[in-house]
Amino acid sequence: MNILLPVDGSALSLQAVHHAIRLARQGLNASFVLANVQEHSSLYEVMVMHDAEALQRVRLTAGEHSLAEADALLTEAGIEHQTEVALGDPAHTLIDIIERFQCDSVIMGAHGMGESGAVFGDVAQALLRNSPVPVMIVRPPPEPESLEEESDAARATASQEADADE
Repeated sequence: MNILLPVDGSALSLQAVHHAIRLARQGLNASFVLANVQEHSSLYEVMVMHDAEALQRVRLTAGEHSLAEADALLTEAGIEHQTEVALGDPAHTLIDIIERFQCDSVIMGAHGMGESGAVFGDVAQALLRNSPVPVMIVRPPPEPESLEEESDAARATASQEADADE
C-alpha cells in the first residue's frame, strides 16, 4: 500500500505524519509519499526578481524545508518513504502526485498553513471532493476551553501515569 502524506510544514500537517507513524507501528504495511506543493510565483515576484529559474529554485528549497521535519520523523521511525516537491495549485497537483506515485490513499491534516475557522481547509476539501482514492483527515486535538480545564487535564494525565507506575 502506498499512502500520500501532504505536508506544508505546519504543526497540523505533522499531526497527520504522526498518525501515519502510529498506524505503521500498529501493523499497517505501507510505504509513504511525503509531498509538498509550492504555488507558482506571482506576477509581482516574477517582475521583481526577473529570473524565473531562481524563483523556481527558491520554491523548491522552500518545499524541501517544509518536508524536512516529516522526513526526519519517518526516517527515525524506520518507515519507507519517498519525498516529492512540486509546483502548482496544491489540490490539483496532489491529485497528479496520487496518480503518478500510484497512491492507494491519502492521510492529511484538516488544515495547513492557511488555517481558517472552517471545518476543513481548502486543499482538504478539494481532495475530499476530487481524489481518486480514499482520504483520511486527521483533525487537531480539541483545545481546552479554559486554562482551568487545561490544568485539570494535566493533573488527570499525571495521576493516570502515577497509577500506571504503581
